Amino acid sequence: MCLLFIVAHVSVQGCSFFIASGRIDATEIQQSLAELGMDVSREDALKILQSMDIDGTMMVDWTEWREHFLFYPGHNLEEIIRYWKHSSMLDIGDSLAIPDEFTEEEKSSGGWWKQLFAGAVAGAISRTGTAPLDRMKVFMQVHSSKNNRIGLVGGFRQMITEGGLRSLWRGNGINVLKIAPETAIKFMAYEQYKKLLSSEGKNIETYKRFMAGSLAGATAQTAIYPMEVLKTRLTLRKTGQYSGVFDCAKNILRKEGVKAFYKGYIPNLLGIIPYAGIDLAVYESLKNTWLSYHAKDSANPGVLVLLGCGTISSTCGQLASYPLALVRTRMQAQASLDPSDQPSMSSLVKRIVARDGFFGLYRGILPNFMKVIPAVSISYVVYEYMKTGLGISKR
Repeated sequence: MCLLFIVAHVSVQGCSFFIASGRIDATEIQQSLAELGMDVSREDALKILQSMDIDGTMMVDWTEWREHFLFYPGHNLEEIIRYWKHSSMLDIGDSLAIPDEFTEEEKSSGGWWKQLFAGAVAGAISRTGTAPLDRMKVFMQVHSSKNNRIGLVGGFRQMITEGGLRSLWRGNGINVLKIAPETAIKFMAYEQYKKLLSSEGKNIETYKRFMAGSLAGATAQTAIYPMEVLKTRLTLRKTGQYSGVFDCAKNILRKEGVKAFYKGYIPNLLGIIPYAGIDLAVYESLKNTWLSYHAKDSANPGVLVLLGCGTISSTCGQLASYPLALVRTRMQAQASLDPSDQPSMSSLVKRIVARDGFFGLYRGILPNFMKVIPAVSISYVVYEYMKTGLGISKR
């Protein structure tokens, strides 16, 4: 943590915070970035070091660090970390990504909850802005088939005819409502799982970070899963079917029992691993590729690069986990049927493939892809404004 401490306190502290030799080397850079979940190769660490090294020794002393910090304030490790955090600010409506890392200073100062709050508000506005596309995705997942093809225009026309323009936002209220508990549970669980998987919860390797993130996601999903079922039912409801969230929950409980609130739970859990794993792996690969070419010149990759990396990694994660998401939604929607008509996960997959072919498992993926770019763009802008308003960054 000493290098991160220097970054945070460089203006008021002295060289006593450097390693015992009084210099920073590439290993120190790697370790410091790793503490925030940002793995960089030895080669990339050397490039970052080279950008600060004046005398060519590939070791940075206090004087070199101070001069670099004063004359090139945009080229320091703090900014590299800040820019490249795979943040929850990029909210696409699927809460399966690995949680953010926070420094000890952010945890002790309370900065972490401000960032989580900013992310939650950004997610709420982003989801509300893209809710019509999300409802179309669910509508196509459940109702579209080879014999009943539903296009985007036809689907929107059908929904508006049945319930008016406001019906495009059905299910959005509960989708926004579940952000806060899910984010809080995931963050707390992630911190605990990291401690269990490493001696001190620090310098955690990428694969352990992935394991901790997946377990945290599973824990959060288990806790809030009934809200997922409610969201699907409210999204698909007909006009006048339910008066609100509580009426929907009461009807499900009375007619179908508690078990109905966990229909589709298994495919939902199974979807966490491919989504989170591929999302993290692709993002890390894109990040390291950018750093390998540009780390020496600039810490700031720019908004387009950040949004591009987040969009590509999330899209790749969705491609891998989408069939499980479709099966989950079908099971949630069919929970109201007679028990004899409710297929298991495996039989439902076989039925879909037999009737619609392999691509039947990707029904509704077009509106899902269409919402990614506006979702990440809206959430990024709102997140940055919220951070400014909360006093945790300057625009």
